[in-house]
Amino acid sequence: MNYYKSNGKFLLTGEYLVLKGATALALPLKLGQSLEVESLDSNENLIYWDAFRKSTDIVRSSEPWFSVILNRDDFSVLKTDDKEKAERLSIILSKVKSLNDNIFTDSHDYKFTTCLDFDPQWGLGSSSTLINNVSEWAGINPYLLLVSTFKGSGYDIACAKAETPIFYQVNRQQSTINSPFVSIDNFNPEFKDNLYFVYQGHKQSSSNEVKAFLAKEKSFATEINAISEISKILPEVQNLSDFCYFLKVHEEIMAACLEQNRIKKYFSDFEGEMKSLGAWGGDFFMAATSWDKTKVKNYFESKGLNVIFNYSDIVL
Repeated sequence: MNYYKSNGKFLLTGEYLVLKGATALALPLKLGQSLEVESLDSNENLIYWDAFRKSTDIVRSSEPWFSVILNRDDFSVLKTDDKEKAERLSIILSKVKSLNDNIFTDSHDYKFTTCLDFDPQWGLGSSSTLINNVSEWAGINPYLLLVSTFKGSGYDIACAKAETPIFYQVNRQQSTINSPFVSIDNFNPEFKDNLYFVYQGHKQSSSNEVKAFLAKEKSFATEINAISEISKILPEVQNLSDFCYFLKVHEEIMAACLEQNRIKKYFSDFEGEMKSLGAWGGDFFMAATSWDKTKVKNYFESKGLNVIFNYSDIVL
């Protein structure tokens, strides 16, 4: 049996504009997804795929959230409890096969088992961790598989095996993201106990957001330069006040680009600053505040937001 594990991710800076070449600051997470691949003794031309997620109960057991049986030759769906997910997986495995035609040539069936450390609705990288794990198993370039399936900038693939926060920039000299620039960053703020990640309660479709933003005709050259500078400045910031200032500037720039309100507008009584992470309007946001942990928790729970992580709880 072969085992693989990839990290989840947060995109701290550069959301959307990373698609157009901005330098982004990304955070690999302690939460991720594992993959086990087993060759079975049977030869019925089948692929069994079972996906689990960690339960939120006290014993931290795993619970199934998706299952499918595929034809090993053409990856057609034979049986499933979620047709949409099954068809998406069929496409992924077809692309994997096109990138390495030596796989699935043995005369035996396969059993794939995945396990998420987080709720797939949280947007922490259920797709990117899958892409990276499958790519490791198949011996293919995960960026190429991403391009042919979910698109995106590829920062989440870079986070999948990173051990520290990273700077990430798409190589604009390439026609694909096959060769992105990734550099290791030493981002480890002294005030990290004042940083929280809060789930807004509804997952955004990253692929749809990517398509919509790339459809914009504006080059955003000035904004790209400004966001890249903020990405590089943040690791050098020494105090919470300055950090909040740069979060606010970043939000104001992106609010103008997206023609949307920055998230702080909806929490005007919050003492501190907030920043959207990834696709705006869903998933997680960062909250930076001098409030203590209990006050932060009580505040967001009063707003109906119950999934709250402190920086040290979730970031590698």
